[in-house]
Amino acid sequence: MLESPKSSKTSALSAKGSVKKLKEETKAKGSAKGKRKQLGKKDEEEDISMASIGHPEIFPLVFTEKTQEILNCRINEDITEEKPYKLLKKEEIIQDMKTRAAVSDFHPVKKIVLEYPGEELLIVLDTEFKYGQNFYLVATEEAKESFLNPPEAVEEEGETKEGMTEEYIYKPPVRKPWVSLGSEKEIEEESVNESLRKIKYMISRVRREFGSKVKFTDRNASSVKDGYIECTSYQDKNFSIKKLEKDVGAQVVPKVREMSTQTKWTYPRNAATQYFPREFSDEEKELCLSSEELKEFIISVFLRVEIALQQNEIMNAFFDDWKALAEDESAFGGKSDAYLKEYQSFTDLHYLKHRRVSCVCWHPTIYGIIAVSVTERLSYEERITQSGKLLLQKSPILFWSFSDPIHPQLMLECPEEVYCFEFCPSDPNIIAGGCMNGQVVLWDISEYEEKLQNAKTGAGGSKNAAVNMPTFIQAQQSGKEPHFVRYCAVSSIEYGHKSVITDIHWLPDYFEVNRMGTAFENRAGVCVQLVTCSPDCSILFWDLRAPKTTIQNSTEKAKDEKAIEAPPDVPTTFKHLDLAWRPLIKANLAKSDTSGDYSPTKISLVDEHFHYKMQDKMQYQIKPEMFGDENPYKQLRFPSAKPLKILENIATNFFVGTEDGEVIYSDWKMERDSDSGRLISQKPANKYTIHDGIVHTIQRSPFFKDIILSVGGWNFAIWKEGVTSGPILQSCCSSKRYTVGHWSLSRAGVFFIGREDGHIDIWDLLEKTHEPSQTQNISISMITCIRPWIVSSKQHFLAISDDFGTLHILEISWTLSHPSSNERASVLHYFEREVKHLDYFEQRQEFRAKERKELELETQRKKTRVAGGQKSREQMEEQMNINYADFLEEEKKILTGLGLLKTTDRFA
Repeated sequence: MLESPKSSKTSALSAKGSVKKLKEETKAKGSAKGKRKQLGKKDEEEDISMASIGHPEIFPLVFTEKTQEILNCRINEDITEEKPYKLLKKEEIIQDMKTRAAVSDFHPVKKIVLEYPGEELLIVLDTEFKYGQNFYLVATEEAKESFLNPPEAVEEEGETKEGMTEEYIYKPPVRKPWVSLGSEKEIEEESVNESLRKIKYMISRVRREFGSKVKFTDRNASSVKDGYIECTSYQDKNFSIKKLEKDVGAQVVPKVREMSTQTKWTYPRNAATQYFPREFSDEEKELCLSSEELKEFIISVFLRVEIALQQNEIMNAFFDDWKALAEDESAFGGKSDAYLKEYQSFTDLHYLKHRRVSCVCWHPTIYGIIAVSVTERLSYEERITQSGKLLLQKSPILFWSFSDPIHPQLMLECPEEVYCFEFCPSDPNIIAGGCMNGQVVLWDISEYEEKLQNAKTGAGGSKNAAVNMPTFIQAQQSGKEPHFVRYCAVSSIEYGHKSVITDIHWLPDYFEVNRMGTAFENRAGVCVQLVTCSPDCSILFWDLRAPKTTIQNSTEKAKDEKAIEAPPDVPTTFKHLDLAWRPLIKANLAKSDTSGDYSPTKISLVDEHFHYKMQDKMQYQIKPEMFGDENPYKQLRFPSAKPLKILENIATNFFVGTEDGEVIYSDWKMERDSDSGRLISQKPANKYTIHDGIVHTIQRSPFFKDIILSVGGWNFAIWKEGVTSGPILQSCCSSKRYTVGHWSLSRAGVFFIGREDGHIDIWDLLEKTHEPSQTQNISISMITCIRPWIVSSKQHFLAISDDFGTLHILEISWTLSHPSSNERASVLHYFEREVKHLDYFEQRQEFRAKERKELELETQRKKTRVAGGQKSREQMEEQMNINYADFLEEEKKILTGLGLLKTTDRFA
């Protein structure tokens, strides 16, 4: 019989003793059978029931905070000591085991859960660790019913008689194993240890001088040199030193006080009370409704009720007008609140020495994980001269964690220096990067996801997690070096870019493009295509799925290459693309005035991903439910042969920033040449020369899809898609060159601009539009990358990297991270006013040009009249046309005055 909450204390103590013995026995047996369990089947489960102490229906379990949050069984919130149990649906537990597999806390009782006959399972909170863990599972329906509906407790047979004391039985304490919760680390940090070795002095004396007689005599101090020295008082400087800081450990302890109560303690039990209101009978209801008093009352209050209802429809009577008049407190924040606060910094003397950070990306789902790529600080000529030395040096992608700012958590191997990279929006374990030699690289870090998630716990992670890891990962964990991850696939160097890849983007998961650039529906449900650009005058589209011809060739070659096998530490996710990956589309931006092409450096698509928020984590959890436990990218091999639906509402236009400072607006759809029949790119629709240097940033606003920010040279500009006359806002030239820019993710009118002198300009369009609202120094070297990230509504971070290889993490203040009331509408209204101002400016330009032309003609006529000379043929024809027009106008007036021509008639 399962014990109910009314079980006695004696049974609890005996159960604890038996559990202790059981743990010692299982611990002794586990050391001998450790190797045999690893060689056994994976499906075999250990018997963790309490059958040895007479409770085979009880299975103790450990629920982590993550499991408690998923199943809504948080201690002291959902489950309390008053109600220490909860019923969980069997479907939810099975779904948790499918989603998290061996990480799930129900994995030890997987077979028991699957064979359970009922629909709901009972879990009970074990606050006293009676069975060794914080929870235990009831595995039978009979035990569950006996727990939920315990037999009526026999009332205590009277109160204890006065004057009689209960006999106390002493029970010695039972030793329990020490469970570390991290408190010993805090004690070690607060304890004071001697860091310097003590100096030892040994004083000796000749043995024969011990116990000898001593004879004292008087001596004149003046007769001996230095026989008398006066010790005058002076101020000791050692006592004038002030302590600036002192490390003292203190702990607040509640005061002990005695209190008494008259309430007698009773055994708590679950109870419920149900009641219902008293109602009239049918006869009483009918009599009340038909009474004259009720009718007179309704007639008397009808008018007042109708007026009150009308007032509620017209306006909200409970609306607080006083609060509505007040602005948000952040709008009136001072300058001190608008600055960025230093939170943390990362650097590495081995991998980041004499190198610059080229790209920074936050991990989309794991808190405190950020990745950076590094390149050498060399010019083009220096790279050529030191090409042999660069081949021997490694330039990996480093993963940093807030918990360890000194040692990288992970390193990605790169065939060449990576200039840009980006996490996959569908699966954050897939990373794509662009190299200096024009190749595209893919990584799969699925095996190291748990390592990054457990970065807070340090090197001493859970042993259970290490069991499911591959052997090569466990070998890396044994050393102090960070994990080194090999890349899965790299593109073909002869079909890719001929220069450095300066920008890379993932296409969204709801559409894909074919070789003509037409958008089709994406049935795969994940991102399968990439876009890259390079100064080699090309924009390439890449597909992660290999064509059928490539697959057939690979299967034929596989027979001859059976002896060649991939290393065990290289994932096989994109094995079909390695060294055979070719672009799907190659688009060139041809110049209209000359025969050359533009050199793109940055590209901005209509649908960009702003997954720099922790809230997007739920989107990644939905993906595994669609594909099961298997990685969806391992199932991708070639595009579907079925006809796909064309998506007409997908915009194929994009903005491009070039190496010469131009901003191009074009379309990626391909056209067939009428002469050769080959696929060629469309010519750019618009070209603007605004920047006087290379364009470092071209990015769409996260709040408005048609607003684009471009940064390059000495200025920046804001564009609106659809406005072909030019930028709606253009800054004046700065004292220092701009190197990078980024929109704020929380405020529509705020963006950050990095400069070459290490300063950050913070622009707030609602405060100032002619100059930055704040300027703050971050580094002594050039700013290379800016990436914001939103952790929660109260914590916003800004990652800034410099030319010396240092990554700075800054915390954005409340003023810069929280928008004021109606800020988005105010910024949109400002952009609309700028568009109207630009249209008005164009109209005035046309009017001024027309007016200037008329003035020139009038001046020419006056010169001709004054000169009185021979007129040219053109002047004579123009004069005749003017005279004829004047004659027709005069004739029309005369006929209208005589009534022979109506005003509505057309006069020719």
